[in-house]
Amino acid sequence: MAMISAEILSELGNLDTPTICNAVEVVVPERRNRGFSTRPFFCAHPKLPPIVGYARTARIRSQHKPIKSGDAMGYYSYISEGGPVPSIVVIDDVDDMPGYGAFWGEVNTNVHYGLGCIGLVTNGSVRDINASAENFQMLAGMVNPSHAWVHVVDWGSPVNVHGMEVEDSDLIHADMHGACVIPEGLEESIIKEAKHIAAQEAILIEESRKAGFNVDKIRDAYRRMAEIH
Repeated sequence: MAMISAEILSELGNLDTPTICNAVEVVVPERRNRGFSTRPFFCAHPKLPPIVGYARTARIRSQHKPIKSGDAMGYYSYISEGGPVPSIVVIDDVDDMPGYGAFWGEVNTNVHYGLGCIGLVTNGSVRDINASAENFQMLAGMVNPSHAWVHVVDWGSPVNVHGMEVEDSDLIHADMHGACVIPEGLEESIIKEAKHIAAQEAILIEESRKAGFNVDKIRDAYRRMAEIH
């Protein structure tokens, strides 16, 4: 994926993930039922703003001792040099019991943050919540006190985390609601459509807060919403 400008990244980051999903389904109707997480996450820092970054994908296990030593430096090199930044690590825990051991804690959040990563999305577990890297967002399947035998199996391949299919270098948007993939080359169209949707919704919301709100007012609001292009 080609890098997009810092300005576009910033504009995407000013939108929440549900708004991004709303815009994607208008710009790319065939993606209405895919490309986003479909099961809930534990969000470690719900007050942090949305994160937008390029996916670094990996798979992990933790239930059993690995047969051979892993290539930790190879993995960290991939995180550091495997694509554009900022990055978001998307990790699929492929154990029978995802989250059995936490890959993420005080050490790994700080190491990854230092390598240009701003957050993670995983069906696995996290720990050391209060000691994690500052401003590093974590969306995880659960919280767990132990890392057990956690190790990286491989990296750079397609993964599926909570129903969201992700390939290496996909552009990811995530916040307290979940995560989604932003289709390549449509970033500006999605921003434009998000603003359009927000302007339409503002009419109905504003009307609903007035005294005497009723079904006729809804009909009138919908008429005015349709006039916005």
